[in-house]
Amino acid sequence: MLLNGTGDVIDDHEYPATTEEMIDQYGDRTLELPNGSETVADVLARLESETFESPEEARFAVYSAVSDKAVGRVGYSDRDPTPVGSPYAPDAVSF
Repeated sequence: MLLNGTGDVIDDHEYPATTEEMIDQYGDRTLELPNGSETVADVLARLESETFESPEEARFAVYSAVSDKAVGRVGYSDRDPTPVGSPYAPDAVSF
């Protein structure tokens, strides 16, 4: 998901680094997602201010804050039954 060299610049950044520093440095970078795109600034702005001690922490923060543009069908799972009351539940069938 971290396209356009964003993963590389996160790896090469000096740590520790704050959310604000990451936004200032890389906020204009675009992440291409399956259903659109977002900037790093948009993604990290969803988080509270924190200090990243390593590239891995910064990368996981980005992964955790992307919008639903990063997933296929929202609410879909081919492994789990649909939860009761879900708006994605199929219509009930009576026999």
